[in-house]
Amino acid sequence: MKIKTRINLDLTQYSGQTSQSPWIKNNDKYEELVFVKNIPILFKLSQKNIDCFNFEYELPLNFDKKVKETLVKEKLKNIYDLSFNLDDFYTYLRNDEKLGPSVEFCEGLRLFLAKNKFEAIISSISSANNSIARWTNSISKIKETYGIPYKFSSGTFYSFPKINTLKNSYLDEDDEHLNEKIAIENCNNNLKSCGVGYRADYIKKASNLLNEIDLNEISKMKYLEAFDEIIKVPGVGPKVADCILLYGYDFKEAFPTDVWIKRIISYLYFDSKDISVEKVREFGIETFGKKAGYVQLYLFHYARKSGLMEKLKKIN
Repeated sequence: MKIKTRINLDLTQYSGQTSQSPWIKNNDKYEELVFVKNIPILFKLSQKNIDCFNFEYELPLNFDKKVKETLVKEKLKNIYDLSFNLDDFYTYLRNDEKLGPSVEFCEGLRLFLAKNKFEAIISSISSANNSIARWTNSISKIKETYGIPYKFSSGTFYSFPKINTLKNSYLDEDDEHLNEKIAIENCNNNLKSCGVGYRADYIKKASNLLNEIDLNEISKMKYLEAFDEIIKVPGVGPKVADCILLYGYDFKEAFPTDVWIKRIISYLYFDSKDISVEKVREFGIETFGKKAGYVQLYLFHYARKSGLMEKLKKIN
């Protein structure tokens, strides 16, 4: 079916949003396993122009349950934030001479929201002090190691593991060796073997904590209350907390702030003065309000693609 809306699927998939790793690209189609009312469905998206995209979906082989197409389309709409009005947002950006230039470099970029809240939390923890390529590869490896395989006519796809599965996973090869009594060179069924490095310990501790709470309850909170709750999770600092709330829970007032966003905001609004990350985060939340998350997303991509980031490296 054809979905008429403005979106750049390539840009959205590879913009580094920490809700999940990019979907698998297969013959010009983005494919991913998505659960709709606990039914495993393979979503398949392709695009030739920015004003629409094609959407297909498959049920697993030998699967006799049915799913309402309206529910499938609603899930798709939520993941790609299709209800967000980009035209209104672009008018907002162009009314600020500092933000306006970002539209040219980011047209069609949308939030890539969580299809699984636990996955978004673990992805965000894995992204801390890490490159986009590394953390996305790690998440894919976690799915292949601990997830459940589902077979479709288009191939086999893995779910993200349940909280309890990661809670009971082995931390590293030594942990696996001691518990499974196998040669250490054969120990590759542990978190560190998935490439998460020191974050393996955080993932284990986070899974232990999250196993005791209802992740959906955070959606019902106000932003600041949700921030205070999610920052209690091991491995979650202020920036990761805002990533989880923005990409995992669609709190658009979140403004994930790291050293790069600090440099960009300082350059654009504070004459390149050295202000703290905390002050930049407060500025973003207070200045941009419910558009803060989108502004952050656009400014970061704009800086990467326009040459501004290289310029800032020389300044700092």
